[in-house]
Amino acid sequence: MSRPVLSLSIVSHGQIELVSLLLADIKMHCDAAAVEVILTVNIPEHLPVTPETFPFSLTVIQNLVPQGFGRNHNQAFRRARGEFFGVINPDVRIGSNMFASLLAGLNLPSAGVVAPLVVNPLGAIENSARHFPTPLTILCKLFGRCQGADYLLGETPVYPDWVGGMFMLFRCDVYQQLGGFNEKYFLYYEDVDICARIWLKGLRVALIPEAKVTHEARRSSHQQAAYLLMHIRSMARFFLSVTFFKAMLLRRRH
Repeated sequence: MSRPVLSLSIVSHGQIELVSLLLADIKMHCDAAAVEVILTVNIPEHLPVTPETFPFSLTVIQNLVPQGFGRNHNQAFRRARGEFFGVINPDVRIGSNMFASLLAGLNLPSAGVVAPLVVNPLGAIENSARHFPTPLTILCKLFGRCQGADYLLGETPVYPDWVGGMFMLFRCDVYQQLGGFNEKYFLYYEDVDICARIWLKGLRVALIPEAKVTHEARRSSHQQAAYLLMHIRSMARFFLSVTFFKAMLLRRRH
């Protein structure tokens, strides 16, 4: 079997209906020979799809115990055979083959991770490219301020501090060097942390507006106390980390 160009990791946490839609998008818009999908079923659920349903390679991992965001994707990476490794949330929809644009961005020597432009179902741009959070900016948002976009997104690539984890595409060698996502974060802030570590390695985080996906966001941390608590814990972990302090020093130098 020839090596795929791209390995895509998707994790379902009771979201198999959304996963089915995303797999159909990949089937429609991607070269089957160039892509493989690694689907992690994080909690027991019925799978209406089988690997034979798709023209691309589909590997299914069934977790015996639910794992966190980072551990699930790191586990998938160990199965990945591609040159590039992407993580995609189940609630993302792909309307065109924009992987060529993303891969072109990753072929630049300084690129560590790239992401597409993310819009909501109404077509409005989501704030998926941001400055690193600080306790002050979090307080500012809590009091209804600091609500604007951190970066002006037009037609050319931008290089934000971090991009949202709903869709991230890495060079496999970079992901390997980083050790993947930090598994100390069970949920939330894994994307902030890994982007900070990419910058600290002298590489760049890029958002490619030419590539676009739709995100049907599920704001669990705003709806359930348990998710809100996890969000707060992850935030505190990041603010107390060496990575955060080093990232702040790096930003000041630039």
